Amino acid sequence: MSAFVGKYADELIKNAKYIATPGKGILAADESTGTIGKRLASINVENIESNRQALRELLFTSPNALAYLSGVIHFEETLYQKTSGGKPFVEVLQENNVIPGIKVDKGTVDIAGTNGETTTQGFDSLGARCQQYYKAGARFAKWRAVLKIGPNEPSELAIQQNAQGLARYAIICQENGLVPIVEPEVLTDGSHDIKKCAAVTETVLAAVYKALNDHHVLLEGTLLKPNMVTPGSDSAKVAPEVIAEYTVGALRRTVPPAVPGIVFLSGGQSEEEATLNLNAMNKLAVLKPWTLSFSFGRALQQSTLKTWAGKKENVTAAQEAFLARCKANSDATLGKYAGGSGGGLASESLYVKGYKY
Repeated sequence: MSAFVGKYADELIKNAKYIATPGKGILAADESTGTIGKRLASINVENIESNRQALRELLFTSPNALAYLSGVIHFEETLYQKTSGGKPFVEVLQENNVIPGIKVDKGTVDIAGTNGETTTQGFDSLGARCQQYYKAGARFAKWRAVLKIGPNEPSELAIQQNAQGLARYAIICQENGLVPIVEPEVLTDGSHDIKKCAAVTETVLAAVYKALNDHHVLLEGTLLKPNMVTPGSDSAKVAPEVIAEYTVGALRRTVPPAVPGIVFLSGGQSEEEATLNLNAMNKLAVLKPWTLSFSFGRALQQSTLKTWAGKKENVTAAQEAFLARCKANSDATLGKYAGGSGGGLASESLYVKGYKY
């Protein structure tokens, strides 16, 4: 059976290809209300709608930063918010050639009978929600599946549940005009070495692409958002060149060339680590049939958040910090990042055990 080709096929292919433009990447500003509350709490700012709006306005109206972005993932609330001047965020992005996207999953739940492994929920009314988001201007979507490495994990059950879930989500998105970002995140939690992470990542990705094919998903109209292949968080660090070799190796073995772009999650790495690793991948002298770029949340926002601290007088300095991260990661997608951008804040670890969005 060939891929599903609905009425949106040409549009899906065009948008996926555009999001994967070399030199551009995605800002993940899709933290749920609870998660953004934790970010705001870290700078002693109250988690109310006006503060959430202010942070996102700071990011979306940051002078020159949008030139380095091809997409922004929103949480549902943000998709309908406006700037303090009354302009919808969606329009601000569209005028700057940035495609608005939307997080459509409803978080993870435990799979009964497993050792705390999870599957992702959000299928209820997913098609109808996708239609509404399309009307609101969204053209791509995100759904996060989470797998963990343990003595017997990930189990075959968890791998299959999550692969099937991602495939089902992807085809529903495509039927409604949204490019699905397929995100099977293998968490860094654990003391395993990089070889173990590579083996698990390959197994998971192979299952995901088998499921996508079984569900007739049009791969040219999708993007992949994987973890980087790294040692576990309780293991000794390795050089960016080693991470690049293992990560690109795992992807070359599993991801079809029909996929236009791979946009990495930062997975709790420091801003600088995430950028250096992405840069090393793009410098690697092997055939890479897809663009390798970024879809960072914490690794684009952390130094910006700390610089802002919820104060109006800090907005300009915070926007400069955001511009510096966007530019650094744009350079990294081209293999031209020299390192050292952002100073001390950019080197702080953003790791959170068992991270929830």
